[in-house]
Amino acid sequence: MKPFDYRSPADAEAAVRSVAGEPGAVFLAGGTNLVDLLKLGVVEPALVVDVTGVLPAAVEELGDGALRIGAGVGNSELAAHPRVREWFPVLSQALLSGASGQLRNMATVGGNPLQRTRCVYFQDVTTPCNKREPGSGCSAIGGWTRNHAVLGGSEHCVAVHPSDMAVALAALGARVRVLGPDGERTVPFVGLHRLPGDAPERDTVLGHGELITAIDLPARPVARRSAYRKVRDRASYAFALVSVAAAVDVRDGVIVDARIAFGGVAPVPWRAYRAEEALRGSPASEESYLAAADAELAAARPAAGLDGGNAFKIPLLRRTLAATLRGLAEEDAR
Repeated sequence: MKPFDYRSPADAEAAVRSVAGEPGAVFLAGGTNLVDLLKLGVVEPALVVDVTGVLPAAVEELGDGALRIGAGVGNSELAAHPRVREWFPVLSQALLSGASGQLRNMATVGGNPLQRTRCVYFQDVTTPCNKREPGSGCSAIGGWTRNHAVLGGSEHCVAVHPSDMAVALAALGARVRVLGPDGERTVPFVGLHRLPGDAPERDTVLGHGELITAIDLPARPVARRSAYRKVRDRASYAFALVSVAAAVDVRDGVIVDARIAFGGVAPVPWRAYRAEEALRGSPASEESYLAAADAELAAARPAAGLDGGNAFKIPLLRRTLAATLRGLAEEDAR
């Protein structure tokens, strides 16, 4: 690990000034991803600015069923929060499906959506990777592709975003409160992450020195009937092959509203707008669920690879979406 300077500022404003003033600076909160990347030599900052203790660390009710979640709130704490479990169960379930209990205790709400991909080529500094070293090439294309994107990838990068929590936040239409050198701003969660295009090294739209301070969940009655389903190689402590965050409102056998996002299949938490549109006004039936999956997955582009490729993700995600919606519709019927 390359030596670096360490700074523990008194408040969030000072933290922003410290990072903004040093091109090689990074923020540190729970450290559950950053510390790994430091050990691997993937990132080599000149300065680490510790924001532990200077970020809001409470869940605040804003009225009418909306919540403001401080960026310093721990993942375990948020998953267990009674209002989250009651009003936004998909978020609680997504959090509990991620990592181990020890990591959830350390990880923060502000850091979780910003974690870097777990692509083996990104983490291996001996291999070309456009995300780690722009212009060096993408070793995943034609390499080991089983875990990579079938939606939203580019010729420069096919790595997937690893967060479970972020998939739920995308489905819920969350908004991200950001503090930067130029003041505060709010970013729609679905606009926070970038598709790789020809600049895969930029994961998000955040500028250098911008710090997430809170995430707002708008009041959304449909979210009370929501769920997160994750398919992975083993029962715990594994990243998603595919995942679905869904909320659905079924009345008299007809889908009135639906909000859906996918994980494990794209470089960003993938909001499934085409699937939502196909579902609204349709009967709550297996045929409708599969048709919605087909509408979203029409743009899927699986990759061949040394390991047989990732075409299996398309039928797997199709079935996972149908199973998630079926379960929610059956809850409505009870």
